[in-house]
Amino acid sequence: MEMEKTPKSEIDARVKKLQEKLTEQALDGTLILLHSDMFYFTGTVQTAFLFIPAIGEPVLMIKKSLARGKHESPLKNIVPIRSPKEIPGILAEFDYTNFNKIGLELDVLPLNLYKMYQKIMPETEFSDISPIVREIRAIKSPYEIGLLRDALGVIDKAHLSVPSFLREGMLEIELAALFEAEMRKRGFSGWCKMRAFNQEFFLGNTCTGSGGFYPNFFDGPVGGSGVAISNPQGAGWKTVNRNEVVYIDYTCVVHGYTGDQTRIFSIGELSPQMVKAFNDSLFIEEEILKAIKPGTPAEVPYLLAIKLAEEMGYKDNFMGYKDDRVKFIGHGIGLELDELPVLAKGVKDPIMPGMTFALEPKFVFPEGAIGTENSFVMTEHGPEYLSITPEVITYVE
Repeated sequence: MEMEKTPKSEIDARVKKLQEKLTEQALDGTLILLHSDMFYFTGTVQTAFLFIPAIGEPVLMIKKSLARGKHESPLKNIVPIRSPKEIPGILAEFDYTNFNKIGLELDVLPLNLYKMYQKIMPETEFSDISPIVREIRAIKSPYEIGLLRDALGVIDKAHLSVPSFLREGMLEIELAALFEAEMRKRGFSGWCKMRAFNQEFFLGNTCTGSGGFYPNFFDGPVGGSGVAISNPQGAGWKTVNRNEVVYIDYTCVVHGYTGDQTRIFSIGELSPQMVKAFNDSLFIEEEILKAIKPGTPAEVPYLLAIKLAEEMGYKDNFMGYKDDRVKFIGHGIGLELDELPVLAKGVKDPIMPGMTFALEPKFVFPEGAIGTENSFVMTEHGPEYLSITPEVITYVE
């Protein structure tokens, strides 16, 4: 798989959308610093400072590596910089001197860095540009959707390969390593980015039997013990046994874009309770997909899922166990795992065509976690699967 550069037309369209928003907000421009946003607007991820004016060409100031940045980004103005203190002077060389109101990514920028920029630009009023950037990024272009399809194609092959190496007596962490290798050799970058503070997501969760009952800090329905208290997430030292759920929930990042998918396996058989719960998760997913269309408020899938789960008797088991249940049924996917839309109670924002999201109705019991997760894109006609792997329990002997 070759390294793919973002087409110039994509970058130009993204910058134009942001500039329109800057004008609407009466901002003179914005500084972009976060890697995810930097890649989105430049096509490269370097130690850099990107200035996008409300009118005019962006200026990408790169500290390291200038050579790679110039090779990867189609932007016209790419220049070296040694320190952020040089930003006003460099921008003045491009006739950008009006810094009355400038945007910053204040949802992620540390306070100390914010104070530094205040000193560098003492006359500037800074505004939070993050909501605008996230709104723009939420609507994916056909090019981006194609990259997400590539990612889901890789995770499909990995999930289909599980029966070839799943065996009784192996450790969860060994199973996870073999699964990750299947993705890695097909182009999985191994990075999964999240915007939320301290939501350090590894790559995915491989949990077997009671290992899926292990809660942790991560804002997801299934935790896993992890291999150490310092990293309490995903696969641990538990042995894989017969007749228990093998739960494999992974992200797959290809060319920067994150697909998300869960599939269920078992060596031998599963209890009737677990099989029923799996089938009920498919039913909830199906009902959600029938209920949503372009313009549907993002809370509708969650409220419907909760209603169905409680009617089926899963009040304490749906999306976690009792006090550890999470308050969403799905999340946006793209350059980050926690993009818009957030499918949760109280979120009235509409699910619009071009939005991509993961939907994950899951149940947690003392004997394990089970359910499904797939990635979708909202089209003009309704949600469309990006995931292609069959939604079945795969039994291995």
